[in-house]
Amino acid sequence: MATLSDIGVSALINILTAFAFLLAFAVLRIQPVNDRVYLPKWYINGGRSSPRSGGNFVAKFVNLDFKTYLTFLNWMPQALKMSESELINHAGLDSAIFLRIYSLGCFLSYGFKIFVPITVVALFILIPVNVSSGTLFFLRKELVVSDIDKLSISNVPPVQFFVHIGLEYLFTIWICYMLYKDYDNVATMRLRFLASQRRRAEQFTVVVRNVPQISGHSVSDSLDQFFKTNHPDTYLCHQAVYNANKFAKLVRKRDRLQNWLDYNQLKFERHSEKRPTKKTGFLGLWGKRVDSIDFYKQQIKEFDKNMALERQKVLKDTKSILPVAFVSFKSRWGAAVCAQTQQSKNPTLWLTNWAPEPRDIYWQNLAIPFLSLTIRKLIISLSVFALVFFYMIPITFVQSLANLEGLERVAPFLRPVIELTLYYENIITIIAGLELLILFDQRIYTSFLPGLALKILLYILPTILMIMSKIEGHIALSTLERRASAKYYYFMLVNVFLGSIVIPRTIGVSIPMKATFFITYIMVDGWAGIAGEILRLKPLVIFHLKNMFMVKSERDREQAMDPGSVDYPETLPSLQLYFLLGIVYAVVTPILLPFILNFFAFAYLVYRHQIINVYNQQYESGAAFWPHVHSRIIASLVISQLLLLGLLNTKEAANSTPLLAILPILTLSFNQYCKHRFEPAFRRYPLEEAMKKDIMDQTTEPDVNLTTFLADAYLHPIFRSFEEEELEEVRVDKVRVDKNQSYGDNAQSQTSDDHSSPSPPHHPTTSAPQDVYHHGFPPQYAYNFSSPTHYGYHYEAEPGNSRD
Repeated sequence: MATLSDIGVSALINILTAFAFLLAFAVLRIQPVNDRVYLPKWYINGGRSSPRSGGNFVAKFVNLDFKTYLTFLNWMPQALKMSESELINHAGLDSAIFLRIYSLGCFLSYGFKIFVPITVVALFILIPVNVSSGTLFFLRKELVVSDIDKLSISNVPPVQFFVHIGLEYLFTIWICYMLYKDYDNVATMRLRFLASQRRRAEQFTVVVRNVPQISGHSVSDSLDQFFKTNHPDTYLCHQAVYNANKFAKLVRKRDRLQNWLDYNQLKFERHSEKRPTKKTGFLGLWGKRVDSIDFYKQQIKEFDKNMALERQKVLKDTKSILPVAFVSFKSRWGAAVCAQTQQSKNPTLWLTNWAPEPRDIYWQNLAIPFLSLTIRKLIISLSVFALVFFYMIPITFVQSLANLEGLERVAPFLRPVIELTLYYENIITIIAGLELLILFDQRIYTSFLPGLALKILLYILPTILMIMSKIEGHIALSTLERRASAKYYYFMLVNVFLGSIVIPRTIGVSIPMKATFFITYIMVDGWAGIAGEILRLKPLVIFHLKNMFMVKSERDREQAMDPGSVDYPETLPSLQLYFLLGIVYAVVTPILLPFILNFFAFAYLVYRHQIINVYNQQYESGAAFWPHVHSRIIASLVISQLLLLGLLNTKEAANSTPLLAILPILTLSFNQYCKHRFEPAFRRYPLEEAMKKDIMDQTTEPDVNLTTFLADAYLHPIFRSFEEEELEEVRVDKVRVDKNQSYGDNAQSQTSDDHSSPSPPHHPTTSAPQDVYHHGFPPQYAYNFSSPTHYGYHYEAEPGNSRD
C-alpha cells in the first residue's frame, strides 16, 4: 500500500514532468516557426497573418529576442485578463460555460466555489478527528494499511461518526446551493445569449423526419402541401435532403486534384523559368513525363464531367430524396410552435425538432432510415454494456498495481517477478550508495505507474465511443459529442471508480484505502496530463510533418494548422470524475481534496489559454450540455451518500445510518426541482422570447426578405462547389425569388440588384465584416476589445465578483 513518502515520490515526478512541459511550451510557443501551432485561432480570425513582419532569415524561424525567454509564465496572467463577456464574444457561450465548470470546482475568477470551503473545513476538522482515533491498529493482519489510511475514516471508531455525518449534510447543502446558483446563472446567460444573436438560419428552421411516402406525390410536394395546410400563416419554404454520400466521396477526390494543381501553379509562380512536370505512372515513379499543370487541369475537367453525371443522377432519382427536410418559417415564433408541438395524430410521422445550426449538422446520418434508429440504439447500448465490463478486467489489474502486497496475494504466480525486482533494486541501492535512487524502488510502481497505465488504457476509448454514437444515427455534431461523453462517463463511473471499491469484500476499508490510487491518477492525469495539453506536442509534430511533406498550397497550410475544438467527449467525463472523487472522498479521505483543488485551478488556467488562443469551436450549442453536467454532479452526491451508508454499515455503525438515509431522497428532490425550474430553457425556446425578437426585427428591418436569406442555408455542403446556375437545381423547393428583392443577413438587409438569386456562400476572409454570418462556416470572432462584439452580448457581474 502506498505511503505518504510514495505519494511524495509520485508528486515529485509529476511536478517535474509538468514543469518540464511548461518550460518546453514557453520555449516552443515564442518560436516564429511554431506560431501557427500555438496561436491558430488568431490566424483563423484574421487577427494574425504572420509571426513577424521583418528580420533576417534566421529570425523567421527562431526567436532571437532573449528577453522573451525570461517570461515563460506570462501566459497565465494573460489568460485571466479577458472577462467572461469578452470571452463569450470571442469564443462563444459553449467555451465560456465549459470554463465555468472548472471554476465551479475551484476559486479562480468566480469567487469561492465548491471545493475551496469544503477543503478548508475537511482539513481542519476531519483530519484531526481521523488521526486521533487509532482504530486501524486493531485491524486484522491481512489488511494492508498505510499512513494515508490513518488520515481517513477507516481510523475512526463508530462512536465518532456523528462528525462525518454532520459534515456530509453540510457539504451536501453547500454543493446544492452552488449548483442551484450556477444553474440559474447559466440558464439566464443562455437566454441572454440567444436574445443577443443576430438573425441566424436555425432560429427560423426546424428539421422534419419520417416524412410519409404518399403515392403519386414527391417528398417535396408532400412537405409543401402538409405545411401549407397546417401552418398556413407562418410556413415559408423547405429544403429537401439528398442522399449524397457517394457524391461526397467524389467531391473529396476532386479536392485532392485541385490541391495538386494549386501546388504546381504556386511552384511555377516561384520558379517561372521551368514548368513543373510529373510521370503519369504509379505514384509518379514511372510512365510518360508530362506538364503537371496541364495534366491536373485535364484530370479536373474530366472529373467534373463524371461528377456532373453523378449529380444529375442524385437530383433526378426520386429515391435519392430522403424522408427528411429542413422547413423554414416566416418568424421565430412560427418555428418555435412547429418545433415544440406534435404535427400528426400518428406520433411516429412528421416528427419535428429545432434544426441544428448548419455547421453543426452531421450530414452522413441524415441518410439513415428513421425506423432503424431504435434498433441501432439498442445494439449500441448492448455493445457499450459489453465494452464496460470487458474493460473491467485490465483496469482491475492496473488498480492492483497500487498495492504490491495485494497483487502478490491475488496473483501468486507473480511472486518471483516481484521478489526479483526487489532483489535487484536493493543491489542497485547498495552499489550506488545514493538516497536519490529511492526513485527506482517499489515506490515507482505503487505511486506512479498505476495512474500512468490507467491513462494509457483509456486513451483510445473516446474514439471508440464516438464511432458508436455516430452509428446510433444522431444528426448533430453537438448531440454526437454529448452522447459519446455520456458513454465515457458511465464507463469511468463503473470501471475507474465503482469497480475498485464495490468489488472488494471489506467495503468499509476498501473505499478509503483506494484513495492512494486515485491520488496518483489525479497527479498523472490532472497535473502532468494538463501540462501536456498546453504543450500540444502531437499537433506540433503533425503540423511540421504536414508542412514539410504534404502542404502544397496556402489552403493546405490552413488545413494543417486547423486546431479543432475542445474535445468535449473526453474532457467533460474526466472533469465529472474529478467532481465525483472530490465529493466522495471529502468525508472519507479528505487528504485527497488538495490534489483535486490543484487540478481544477491548473486546468482552468490551461484551458482558458487554449480557448483564447488555440481552439476554434466547430459549432455553438448555447451551453446545451449544462443540464448533463448538473445531473452528474447530483449523481456524484447521491453516490457519495450511498457509499457512506454502506461504509457505516460495514463498520458496525448501523445505528447511525437512519440519519443518512433521508439525504439521498432530499438530494434527488432538489434535482427534480432544478430540472423543472431550469431545464426548459435548454430544451425549448419560449414563445414570448421568440415573439419579442420578431417584433424587434420588424421594427428595425421591415424590408428583409427571409426567403432569400434562408434559400441555401441548409443546402448540403458538397453542392456549394458549383456555379450558381447549377445550384438552382437543388435550392429551396417551391420558392421563386424576385431578382430585385432584398434579403437580410446578421448585420443588415442587403439588396440583390444584379442576380436572380444570392451568390453561393464563400469562405470568410479577414476583410469580411465581423458580424456577418456565413452559412456553413463558423462565425468570425475578433479578439479586439475596442471593436464591436460578434454577439453584442452583455453580462451583468454577480455581486462581489469582477469577472462574471
